[in-house]
Amino acid sequence: MSLQVEKLEKNMAKLTIEVPAEELEKAIESAYRKNKNKISIPGFRKGKVPRKMIEQMYGKEVFYEDAANELIPDAYDKAVEECEEEIVSNPKIAVTQIEAGKPFVFTAEVALKPEVTLGKYKGVKVDKFDVEVTDQEIDAEINREREKNARTVDVTDRAVQDGDVTVIDFEGFVDGEAFEGGKGEDYPLTIGSGAFIPGFEEALVGAEIGKETDVNVTFPEDYQAAELAGKAAVFKCTVKKIQEKQLPELDDEFVEEVSEESDTVDQYKEEIRKKLAKKAEETAKAEKEDAVIDAIIAEAQMEIPDAMVETQQRQMVQEFAQRMQAHGISMDQYMQFTGATPDILLEQAKPQALKRIQSRLVLEAVVAAEKMEASEEEFEEEVKSMGEVYQMEADKVKELLGENGKKQVMEDLCIKKAVEFVVENAKETKSAAKKTGKKAAEEAENAEDTATE
Repeated sequence: MSLQVEKLEKNMAKLTIEVPAEELEKAIESAYRKNKNKISIPGFRKGKVPRKMIEQMYGKEVFYEDAANELIPDAYDKAVEECEEEIVSNPKIAVTQIEAGKPFVFTAEVALKPEVTLGKYKGVKVDKFDVEVTDQEIDAEINREREKNARTVDVTDRAVQDGDVTVIDFEGFVDGEAFEGGKGEDYPLTIGSGAFIPGFEEALVGAEIGKETDVNVTFPEDYQAAELAGKAAVFKCTVKKIQEKQLPELDDEFVEEVSEESDTVDQYKEEIRKKLAKKAEETAKAEKEDAVIDAIIAEAQMEIPDAMVETQQRQMVQEFAQRMQAHGISMDQYMQFTGATPDILLEQAKPQALKRIQSRLVLEAVVAAEKMEASEEEFEEEVKSMGEVYQMEADKVKELLGENGKKQVMEDLCIKKAVEFVVENAKETKSAAKKTGKKAAEEAENAEDTATE
């Protein structure tokens, strides 16, 4: 195998990879053996047709595609190992020559890791975050605990209300025709959860048990099923069951049930205050880290190739799909319920994908500038922690990591050091303190309401 690297604009490169003719011949022969049992020619038993006969009848290129698919992955991996550049995207493959008796040639267009020119990274200024806990936040947290301990009670003497837990049968129709995926039986639906398309749940408010209700909605223009996007639909729904939540009273008896530390309501409020304060401090720490890194990114210079961002977007969507799967929800189900599409999910991930790349690049540059290194002792401690998380012996963790995994862990340890370094060296401004978490959201909402009035 031979490799040529051509640098392109915007940190892109084209790898031209050549595979010897004899390897192509082996791949063609392999493709023939895999496919010969599927090919029938009069006068020959199935699976006994000579390769030359097949090529004469269907053309010499009949096995080229399968041969190329067999050769490309291994040849590309070898090229990446041989290439002195650091590749940071999935390749765009194009076959430029495939013919029996000649070398197999293909190209791979890839993104290269961009160089970073750091600006100011020590002593950057960020706003100070306020970690004060309000009585409203304490009450809200207690109400969430009451919600968790609420009991559901069957309701038979009234219609559906917002917040009810219902069980429904439904079937959807567009232009009078039922559509695929629009029917469900004994479906659990909490009114106000936003699980269905806009307008569906609101239209069920007032529906009575056992009576069919027509729910008129319009699918979003960007709905994942193109044949339904933007179309008006009627769902014929029957509410089979209504349940309402009944929250427990906030008294000493409730406190004794939910807390191991408190016996009275006042003690419980103080317990919640301390927990929220700790959480607020952790949030402030994370927000300060983000603010510091954002400031360093703003001062740095780097040209990030689009292909690098696209690869990160796809990785983030895949991570999201894995999290959904862990909760028992497939991506098809998620997209059906939310109206999202693969393209929408990728576009939504783009800003965070870019930020993730920028953050990593500038922190790697800080590591290089400050000549930071991770020690073997730090690696051993990290392996021990990983073993505790995954309930594995340290030696087993090391075995699974291998050399490449160890290198990645060492790099990540250096990144952590870089984060600690830039945060410790940052300067907080007291004149424009920021609020953390829910408090910030509440104050922003109040300010918006005031402006509207």
